[in-house]
Amino acid sequence: MTRRPHGAYLPDPSAESTAPLPAPEITEAECRRCGTLIAGLDGRYACGVCGWVNDHSEGHRRLPRADEDPDRPAAGRKRPRRLPGA
Repeated sequence: MTRRPHGAYLPDPSAESTAPLPAPEITEAECRRCGTLIAGLDGRYACGVCGWVNDHSEGHRRLPRADEDPDRPAAGRKRPRRLPGA
């Protein structure tokens, strides 16, 4: 196991996420299980006929991190209370 020397430079993860991500691209393919023509985003597919889905790693681009999500709740925000019986 290799260890970092004390005081080694660690990249700032927030510095990478300042640029907006490109818009997702709609792609089409045939379902690998039943052959139905399906559409997906950036090469990630789910078939509504037979339920087949491809692995997320087969997509054309990396998935965004949670801190890159524009709909992510603000830091320090409390979770909503659960409804009784839920």
